[in-house]
Amino acid sequence: MSTRDNKLLVKNTGLTLLSEGKTIRIKAHGYSMYPSIKPGSLVLIEPLNVKGPPVPGEIIAIEKGDGLIIHRLTRIIVRNKVQFFIARGDSNAFADNPVKIGKIAGRIVGAETTGENPVRADIKINTRPGYFINRLRVIALHLWKKVR
Repeated sequence: MSTRDNKLLVKNTGLTLLSEGKTIRIKAHGYSMYPSIKPGSLVLIEPLNVKGPPVPGEIIAIEKGDGLIIHRLTRIIVRNKVQFFIARGDSNAFADNPVKIGKIAGRIVGAETTGENPVRADIKINTRPGYFINRLRVIALHLWKKVR
């Protein structure tokens, strides 16, 4: 079984559990949500039907390719009477493409620390993350890791 097949199997298992009303826990990778969620954090994803549709400022999990991305919901727009949700990573330069509610796997309701990342994640609703400053922090962090 290839790595891509494994990722799809894990994604589909997680989506099935969420559709059954269960909360799942996944490990965060990457720096798109830095400093709110750091790589290595274990993130708890709850199905949307527990508390209803997401609101701007919440962190959501979106189906993308063979996995999930965890970004903050920035806006909800309506086109031709259909709602579209726009998310963006707290340190990303640009917003994601709009998605319909069916592509949102769930909302982030908690995070656990790990040995890899002992710093607690900040998952509170935030409608004004400092995108530019966060991006500079990530760039500085990557440069620091190269120098060390």
